[in-house]
Amino acid sequence: MRVVVAALLGAIVMFFWQFASHMLLPIGEMGFRAPQNEDVVIQAIAGGTPQSGIYALPYIDMARFEDEAVQKAWVEKAKANRFAFVVVSEPQADPASMGPQLGKQFVANLLGALIIAFVLAATPWGFGARVLGSLGFGIFGWLLNIVPQWNWYRFPSDFMLGGLLDQGIGWLLAGIPIAWWLGRR
Repeated sequence: MRVVVAALLGAIVMFFWQFASHMLLPIGEMGFRAPQNEDVVIQAIAGGTPQSGIYALPYIDMARFEDEAVQKAWVEKAKANRFAFVVVSEPQADPASMGPQLGKQFVANLLGALIIAFVLAATPWGFGARVLGSLGFGIFGWLLNIVPQWNWYRFPSDFMLGGLLDQGIGWLLAGIPIAWWLGRR
Protein backbone atom coordinates (compact mmCIF):
# COMPACT_ATOMS: atom_id res chain seq x y z
CA MET A 1 0.00 0.00 0.00
CA ARG A 2 2.94 2.30 0.71
CA VAL A 3 4.09 2.04 -2.92
CA VAL A 4 0.58 2.71 -4.26
CA VAL A 5 0.16 5.87 -2.18
CA ALA A 6 3.65 7.08 -3.17
CA ALA A 7 2.79 6.45 -6.83
CA LEU A 8 -0.54 8.26 -6.54
CA LEU A 9 1.18 11.31 -5.02
CA GLY A 10 3.86 11.24 -7.72
CA ALA A 11 1.27 10.88 -10.50
CA ILE A 12 -0.69 13.87 -9.19
CA VAL A 13 2.46 16.03 -9.09
CA MET A 14 3.47 14.88 -12.58
CA PHE A 15 -0.04 15.58 -13.92
CA PHE A 16 0.00 19.15 -12.59
CA TRP A 17 3.56 19.67 -13.83
CA GLN A 18 2.48 18.60 -17.31
CA PHE A 19 -0.44 21.02 -17.13
CA ALA A 20 1.99 23.83 -16.31
CA SER A 21 4.54 22.64 -18.88
CA HIS A 22 2.00 22.47 -21.70
CA MET A 23 -0.54 25.16 -20.82
CA LEU A 24 1.37 27.85 -18.91
CA LEU A 25 4.98 27.51 -20.11
CA PRO A 26 6.25 27.24 -23.70
CA ILE A 27 7.83 23.82 -23.03
CA GLY A 28 4.95 21.80 -24.48
CA GLU A 29 5.08 23.71 -27.77
CA MET A 30 8.83 23.57 -28.35
CA GLY A 31 9.52 22.50 -31.92
CA PHE A 32 5.98 23.09 -33.20
CA ARG A 33 5.55 25.44 -36.16
CA ALA A 34 2.59 26.83 -38.10
CA PRO A 35 2.55 26.18 -41.84
CA GLN A 36 2.51 29.22 -44.11
CA ASN A 37 -0.74 28.17 -45.73
CA GLU A 38 -2.57 25.80 -43.41
CA ASP A 39 -5.55 25.29 -45.73
CA VAL A 40 -3.33 24.08 -48.58
CA VAL A 41 -1.54 21.65 -46.25
CA ILE A 42 -4.82 20.35 -44.80
CA GLN A 43 -6.19 19.84 -48.31
CA ALA A 44 -3.03 17.98 -49.40
CA ILE A 45 -3.19 15.74 -46.33
CA ALA A 46 -6.88 15.00 -46.90
CA GLY A 47 -6.23 14.10 -50.54
CA GLY A 48 -2.98 12.20 -50.06
CA THR A 49 -3.51 10.15 -46.92
CA PRO A 50 -6.25 7.55 -47.41
CA GLN A 51 -6.49 6.50 -43.76
CA SER A 52 -5.34 7.34 -40.25
CA GLY A 53 -1.71 6.53 -39.61
CA ILE A 54 1.83 7.83 -39.60
CA TYR A 55 3.27 8.99 -42.90
CA ALA A 56 6.98 9.60 -43.51
CA LEU A 57 7.80 11.47 -46.69
CA PRO A 58 9.54 10.75 -48.95
CA TYR A 59 8.32 7.21 -48.38
CA ILE A 60 10.09 3.96 -49.17
CA ASP A 61 8.53 0.54 -48.76
CA MET A 62 11.00 -1.30 -46.51
CA ALA A 63 10.04 -4.57 -48.20
CA ARG A 64 11.57 -3.12 -51.37
CA PHE A 65 14.52 -1.36 -49.71
CA GLU A 66 17.01 -3.93 -51.05
CA ASP A 67 15.92 -3.24 -54.64
CA GLU A 68 18.73 -0.98 -55.92
CA ALA A 69 16.54 0.94 -58.36
CA VAL A 70 13.87 1.61 -55.72
CA GLN A 71 16.48 2.66 -53.18
CA LYS A 72 18.26 4.95 -55.67
CA ALA A 73 14.98 6.64 -56.66
CA TRP A 74 14.12 7.17 -52.99
CA VAL A 75 17.58 8.58 -52.19
CA GLU A 76 17.31 11.07 -55.05
CA LYS A 77 13.82 12.12 -53.97
CA ALA A 78 14.98 12.43 -50.36
CA LYS A 79 17.94 14.60 -51.38
CA ALA A 80 15.70 16.93 -53.41
CA ASN A 81 12.78 17.31 -50.99
CA ARG A 82 12.05 18.16 -47.39
CA PHE A 83 11.39 15.30 -45.00
CA ALA A 84 7.96 15.13 -43.34
CA PHE A 85 6.71 12.99 -40.48
CA VAL A 86 2.94 13.37 -40.36
CA VAL A 87 0.47 11.83 -37.92
CA VAL A 88 -2.99 11.69 -39.48
CA SER A 89 -6.16 10.85 -37.56
CA GLU A 90 -9.86 11.20 -38.12
CA PRO A 91 -11.50 14.47 -37.03
CA GLN A 92 -12.72 14.56 -33.44
CA ALA A 93 -16.34 15.40 -32.61
CA ASP A 94 -15.18 18.11 -30.18
CA PRO A 95 -11.46 18.84 -30.57
CA ALA A 96 -11.56 21.35 -27.68
CA SER A 97 -12.73 18.68 -25.23
CA MET A 98 -9.65 17.15 -23.60
CA GLY A 99 -11.41 14.97 -21.01
CA PRO A 100 -10.56 11.59 -22.53
CA GLN A 101 -6.93 12.58 -23.19
CA LEU A 102 -6.52 13.96 -19.66
CA GLY A 103 -7.86 10.70 -18.22
CA LYS A 104 -5.48 8.61 -20.33
CA GLN A 105 -2.55 10.88 -19.41
CA PHE A 106 -3.26 10.54 -15.70
CA VAL A 107 -3.42 6.74 -16.01
CA ALA A 108 -0.11 6.76 -17.92
CA ASN A 109 1.45 8.96 -15.22
CA LEU A 110 0.10 6.67 -12.50
CA LEU A 111 1.49 3.55 -14.18
CA GLY A 112 4.87 5.25 -14.63
CA ALA A 113 4.85 6.42 -11.02
CA LEU A 114 3.96 2.90 -9.86
CA ILE A 115 7.01 1.49 -11.63
CA ILE A 116 9.24 4.22 -10.20
CA ALA A 117 7.83 3.87 -6.67
CA PHE A 118 8.14 0.08 -6.78
CA VAL A 119 11.79 0.22 -7.84
CA LEU A 120 12.68 3.03 -5.43
CA ALA A 121 10.96 1.23 -2.54
CA ALA A 122 13.26 -1.74 -3.15
CA THR A 123 16.37 0.40 -2.65
CA PRO A 124 18.04 1.30 0.64
CA TRP A 125 18.39 4.86 -0.64
CA GLY A 126 17.49 7.94 1.32
CA PHE A 127 15.29 10.83 0.25
CA GLY A 128 17.77 12.63 -2.03
CA ALA A 129 18.91 9.51 -3.85
CA ARG A 130 15.31 8.45 -4.45
CA VAL A 131 14.45 11.86 -5.90
CA LEU A 132 17.47 11.60 -8.19
CA GLY A 133 16.40 8.04 -9.04
CA SER A 134 13.02 9.37 -10.18
CA LEU A 135 14.82 11.98 -12.30
CA GLY A 136 16.87 9.14 -13.76
CA PHE A 137 13.68 7.37 -14.83
CA GLY A 138 12.49 10.55 -16.54
CA ILE A 139 15.75 10.90 -18.45
CA PHE A 140 15.68 7.18 -19.27
CA GLY A 141 12.21 7.54 -20.81
CA TRP A 142 13.33 10.60 -22.77
CA LEU A 143 16.42 8.80 -24.09
CA LEU A 144 14.37 5.84 -25.31
CA ASN A 145 11.38 7.76 -26.69
CA ILE A 146 12.14 11.35 -27.69
CA VAL A 147 15.79 11.01 -28.76
CA PRO A 148 15.01 8.28 -31.33
CA GLN A 149 12.32 10.54 -32.83
CA TRP A 150 14.99 13.23 -33.24
CA ASN A 151 17.53 10.75 -34.59
CA TRP A 152 15.40 8.70 -37.00
CA TYR A 153 12.47 10.98 -37.85
CA ARG A 154 14.29 14.31 -37.69
CA PHE A 155 12.15 15.85 -34.99
CA PRO A 156 13.54 19.32 -34.29
CA SER A 157 16.18 19.77 -31.60
CA ASP A 158 13.99 22.19 -29.67
CA PHE A 159 11.25 19.51 -29.52
CA MET A 160 13.87 17.13 -28.12
CA LEU A 161 14.94 19.73 -25.54
CA GLY A 162 11.30 20.37 -24.61
CA GLY A 163 10.81 16.64 -24.05
CA LEU A 164 13.87 16.54 -21.78
CA LEU A 165 12.60 19.49 -19.75
CA ASP A 166 9.08 18.04 -19.55
CA GLN A 167 10.18 14.56 -18.48
CA GLY A 168 13.23 15.54 -16.45
CA ILE A 169 11.64 18.31 -14.40
CA GLY A 170 8.37 16.40 -14.14
CA TRP A 171 9.83 13.21 -12.73
CA LEU A 172 12.23 15.17 -10.53
CA LEU A 173 9.24 16.95 -8.99
CA ALA A 174 7.18 13.75 -8.85
CA GLY A 175 10.12 12.05 -7.15
CA ILE A 176 9.84 14.41 -4.17
CA PRO A 177 6.50 13.10 -2.85
CA ILE A 178 7.39 9.54 -3.91
CA ALA A 179 10.66 9.67 -1.95
CA TRP A 180 9.02 11.43 0.99
CA TRP A 181 6.22 8.88 1.27
CA LEU A 182 8.54 5.89 0.84
CA GLY A 183 10.84 7.30 3.53
CA ARG A 184 8.06 7.58 6.14
CA ARG A 185 8.10 5.02 8.94
